[in-house]
Amino acid sequence: MRVITGSARGMSLRTLEGETTRPTSEKVKEAVFSAIQFEIEGARVLDLFAGSGQLGIESLSRGAKSAVFVDSDKNAVKIIQANIEKTGFGDKSEVFAKDYSAFLNMNVRKFDIVFLDPPYAAGFMEKALDRVSDFVDDKGIVICEHSCRETLPDAAGALAKYREYKYGKTAVTIYRKD
Repeated sequence: MRVITGSARGMSLRTLEGETTRPTSEKVKEAVFSAIQFEIEGARVLDLFAGSGQLGIESLSRGAKSAVFVDSDKNAVKIIQANIEKTGFGDKSEVFAKDYSAFLNMNVRKFDIVFLDPPYAAGFMEKALDRVSDFVDDKGIVICEHSCRETLPDAAGALAKYREYKYGKTAVTIYRKD
């Protein structure tokens, strides 16, 4: 797994060993960032269910202002911190070792881009999507990576489904603030 482009282009990132974390494939990551390429510069990013932190780090590499990484797995948090240190984005990053709900309960910030990539079939996606709606800035977007067998709602809070893409067994649904 590597950073595709930007200031950290080509740097390899560590990922958690085993089956507990499912990193976003290169193909899906490239497609996601092509879809949002003009919205990244200066953005405040939330990488919820961050895993290795690759989506937030890719955003920082492409010019995002800041990124917040959240994961409840302590080993994943160590990997995220190591990847941030390796890419030199420590001054633009915050890492929280919390479950998504606990983080959202304490959060008061708004974000321009939110990545939701929870474990498939764990029931987190719709709950997190409903909750995160309150923390998306007026022109913000939410990018959801999920199983193509899972159908996400047309709306969640103030978010409306904007686009949906399928890549094999993976689907990406993009929401925008109404």
